This record gives sequence, C-alpha cells and structure tokens, in this order.
Amino acid sequence: MTMNRTIANKRGINLALTTTLAGTLLASCATGTPPSAAVSASMAQEALAQGKQDKAITHAEAAVLAEPRNADFRATLASAYLDAGRFDSAAATFSDAMELGKSSPRVVLGRALALAGAGKHAEAAALLNTHESDITTADLGLALAISGQQQRGIMLMSNAIRRGENTAKMRQNLAYSYALAGQWREARLMAQQDVPADKVGDRMTEWAMMAQPEAWQQRVATLLDVPSGVRDTGQPTQLALANNPAVEQLFAEAAVPTAEPAFTDIAEPSRELPALASIDPNAGIETIERPALQQVSATHVAAPVVQVAQAAPSAAPQPAARRAPARPATASAQQANGTHRVQLGSFLSEASARRAWNIYARKYPELSGHQMVITEAVVRGKRYWRVSAAGFAKASSAAMCGRVRASGNTCFAYDQSRPLPGAVETGTQLARR
Repeated sequence: MTMNRTIANKRGINLALTTTLAGTLLASCATGTPPSAAVSASMAQEALAQGKQDKAITHAEAAVLAEPRNADFRATLASAYLDAGRFDSAAATFSDAMELGKSSPRVVLGRALALAGAGKHAEAAALLNTHESDITTADLGLALAISGQQQRGIMLMSNAIRRGENTAKMRQNLAYSYALAGQWREARLMAQQDVPADKVGDRMTEWAMMAQPEAWQQRVATLLDVPSGVRDTGQPTQLALANNPAVEQLFAEAAVPTAEPAFTDIAEPSRELPALASIDPNAGIETIERPALQQVSATHVAAPVVQVAQAAPSAAPQPAARRAPARPATASAQQANGTHRVQLGSFLSEASARRAWNIYARKYPELSGHQMVITEAVVRGKRYWRVSAAGFAKASSAAMCGRVRASGNTCFAYDQSRPLPGAVETGTQLARR
C-alpha cells in the first residue's frame, strides 16, 4: 500500500516526499504466519498510525522476535525506528528487510534517509543511485540532495520538469535542493512559483538554517517530521538478521562434501568435520532464546534447560550427569537407552553448535528425548565444538546415523567411554535434553 504525504513541519518548510516513509506498512497475513507475530505487527501498525512511536517499536520488535525472517515485519519495525528518529536502528532494519527480499521504493527510500540521518551520506547516495529506476524522480532527486549529491538531484528534477513533470511537488523539492547547494537565486525563483510572495523570505531563512553543514541530521528529521538528536543504541542484538539464519542456510553450511567413516565405533577419525565458519561466533543461542523484550511471551522464546555433565574419562564409562542446582534433571533417565553418542556436526563456536542442535532436533524427530552434548576439541591447532546426541545403544546409534545420512547430512556414532581424538578435557561438558 502506498500513501502520499506532504511533509509540513512546524517551521513551514512544506517539502513533499512520496513516502509511505511516514505511513504504515501492511504486513503479510498469509497462511502460516504465527498469530502472535501477526497480532504484534498489527498493533505496531496501529500505534504508528496514531503517532505512538514507542508502542510501535515495542510491538514491532515482538513481531520480529517471534518471526525473525518475515520481511514485512522487519519493514514495519524499521518504519517505527525511523518515526522515532532512531536513524541507525532504522537503517540496519531496513537493510535486513531488503536482504530478505523486500526492496520496494518505500524500503529503499527509508533506508537511504535513515543512512543520511545517521551521517552515512556516501552509503545513502550509492543506494539511491543503484535503485534510481524504481523511485519517482521527485523523491529520488530530493533524497539525493539530502544525501550530499545536490547537483545530481538538481539535474534529475530539472530534466523531469523539462519533460513535462512540472508539478508543485517537483518544483518545491528542486527549490530546496538548490538551497542545499547554495544556489539561493535559483532557490528563490523556483520557490516563489508556489509560495506566497510574503512568505518567500521566511522560507529562505528556514532553508538557510537547514543548509548549514552541521545540520545534516536535522535536515532528515525536519523532512520526515520526526524527533532529532535521539540517542540510538542501535538495533537489539537478538533481532539482528545475522543472528537468525535460515534453517536451509545452517544445513547448507554444515554439510560435509567429503565421504564420512562408516557408522561404527570410531576410535580415531582421520579428520575433523567442517565447521559453520560463516556463523557469527557471538550469536549464541542464549541471546536468541532468552526473552529480552518484556512484551514477548515465554511461548515465543524460552531459556533452555541446561545442565552440566562430567566429561567422559579416557578409559572408563561416563559417570551420570550432575544436576544443575536450580533446574534438576534426571541424567539416568536421559541416557538410560545406551552408552553411544551420535555426532551430528562440528563448529567453530559453541554458539553455532547450540544453534545447530535446535535445527537438527526439528529436522529429526528421532532425537526427541535424547540429550544434547557439546564437547570442545582442538584438531591441528584449530578449536571446534562438537554437538552430539547421547543415550543411544550401539545398534540404535547406527540406525540414527543412517537416517541422518540418508537426508544428505553428516553423522557418525561412537562409544562415549572412548573420547574422540582432539577432545579437550575441561572437566565439564555442556549438556541439554
């Protein structure tokens, strides 16, 4: 949905920008959208329409946290940040929406103006030039002028007027661009075509204030009629798209291109499994799963039940896992089915190993009831975190690996009393059912 709005701030600058930037985005209600995310997005849109930026941000963040790869929800959140004058957060979130496939003129303009408001003028101009064929000339020209390319904006709008696009919006955007370029004679001549004669002087005074080099943030804030000078700590880490990879991406990165050993007891595998090298090592499962936004219910994100188990000694069966003081668990019940483990992957960070376990658990229902075990290893001077499923008998571990391999992923089984080469004896292993 596209909405046209004339920007009329309290100082009377009266610039026009076709923006849905100041409007709201109708999020997708397609089948499969979790009701909780859709409701949060709807509440965010309503708050935006009412000018309640804080509420809009709260609800939009909840929608994104519940469904992080929904491009429409991210665009709604970006609009909320922009309306609140949080330019850095808006730029990052518009970028996420674009990465997820939403590159409408609204989103491109929003990101460009957010970048300009954050002082990143070169990035803003480059983005606008890349998408110039998708944006109306009046919007493109003014946005380029705001982003530091006044002469290019002037050229585009002047040519458009010569071609017949001689509208009040085009003329006023061109007049303001002349002012930003310091061409005051041209700015006055163009402005007075639509501004009453007794108001032109005031208009020039206002534009002179906006043309000051240090007013770069105020220019964007005034244009969009949003707060200026807002302290912005940036997009919350748990919402960052980099911390919410697609399921397909994780599996593609975890896939092993070389042949694996047969699924039998392996004492000395010849090489360590490849790691998810592109996963951000700082994006841990605790950051993603722990609710950081008060409005999100525990049904959306829940902290994992984690217990610490003793590492298996090199020549003796692994002792029963200790119970975590605050969250008791019965280790004997978790591993009552056997003493073999099924190693599913090896990663460059503990956080990646934790995240991958959730992916494996969803893809292979057979892992239900089995315990996740993460062990540290150093192979050829490189540190890895291995993720395995515990509690298998020898035969069932082989069958599990067969199932995993049949779907194109890597796997091998081993006796947990015989640590794999490279295992680091830290005294503890991270375990979770």
